[in-house]
Amino acid sequence: MTTDDAETWQLIYAQRRATADMLSQLSPEQCAQPSLCAGWTVHQAAGHILQSAEQTTGAFMKGMVVNGFRFNTMIDKSTKKLGALPMPEIVARIRARLNTTNRAPAPVVTMLGEVVTHTGDIVTPLGIDIAIDPAALVACLDCYKVTAFPVGTKKRIAGLRLAATDVDWSYGDGPEVSGPGLSLLLAMTGRKGGLARLEGPGLATLAARMPA
Repeated sequence: MTTDDAETWQLIYAQRRATADMLSQLSPEQCAQPSLCAGWTVHQAAGHILQSAEQTTGAFMKGMVVNGFRFNTMIDKSTKKLGALPMPEIVARIRARLNTTNRAPAPVVTMLGEVVTHTGDIVTPLGIDIAIDPAALVACLDCYKVTAFPVGTKKRIAGLRLAATDVDWSYGDGPEVSGPGLSLLLAMTGRKGGLARLEGPGLATLAARMPA
């Protein structure tokens, strides 16, 4: 494990801990609300955070085969299965992943992106503030700025300059879109709900590139 990977795992553990604490305080009414991830409730989005935390290369490859190599179908099925668990069980199982290094066959930083982005999917529609380490946020923004599959960020932000107002991060050239780093991250990855706190001459272009 590289030094960078070790540092990234510490950021992952810290965010999982903070997210689990937040989830433990949600009411049943809040859990039933739609998350920013289309088709998933807050409760199901929490299930997806658990799914990514428990993921292994072997389970990932088996899931792809079983689902005919349809990535989105695999993720949706596993998310809804885990999202049907009682929230206390989801929280407990996330907390059990504060020192493990299992992951899908992808760079470690993608595991950080999973917990940060899907935490945003939960707290944003609920109007909850949650602390996210600036280093974690910058790492996620840097990771997703060049990502094509599965979130389509690279094409979505082409020809725009994105600038965070709460962390030291910017990227690209063209009409600017600015705002909080988490809102940028959510919008970059195709969440319409991430647009609300953004501004700038490039905002209309970014909004027009959101998934239908």
